Amino acid sequence: MGGVSPTKSRTIEGENFLEGKLLIALPGMTDPRFEKSVIFMCAHSLEGAMGIVINRAVDGLRFRELMAKLELPMTQAARDMPVLYGGPVETGRGFVLHSGDYDSADSTMPVSEDVSLTATVEILRAMGDGKGPRHALFALGYAGWGAGQIEDEIRANGWVHCDADAALLFDADLGAKWASALRKLGIDASVLTAHAGRA
Repeated sequence: MGGVSPTKSRTIEGENFLEGKLLIALPGMTDPRFEKSVIFMCAHSLEGAMGIVINRAVDGLRFRELMAKLELPMTQAARDMPVLYGGPVETGRGFVLHSGDYDSADSTMPVSEDVSLTATVEILRAMGDGKGPRHALFALGYAGWGAGQIEDEIRANGWVHCDADAALLFDADLGAKWASALRKLGIDASVLTAHAGRA
């Protein structure tokens, strides 16, 4: 069930320690769905964990096009953006990660002081009207782990984690996020990649 070993306290810091943080895949990541991925962690408890991949776009799909498919109006002032692949679970369901200036009393889940998660049509309508949150990412699907699973993957050197910041989280340059997140930990991605897999 993933009990925390006292010798691992440096890495595994107890319940909820990943909430509001960035999870960064290391080159040894064996699951190709998460290769070079950066995940914003929305929930973490003894029962499991849930997060949204923030650096991978769904090929050929933008927010304006998705809104048209959903028959939701979008003003000229509304911001277009890539639709993200949030993870392999419930890929038909949409999630909006956004700044804390938007709140829907019934459906917004604050994750940290300045980042929340909302998964309703209401926020899409607000974004289409140009009245949504100042910063937002829209993702289809999410990444999920069962009890103790993410802790085991961290111990197996699949992931490292760091504090999230809005500049990196909402950066429009998806391709730069992995290296930027590693830099926050003082890790040079080019050196890490060059030495991956060597004994």
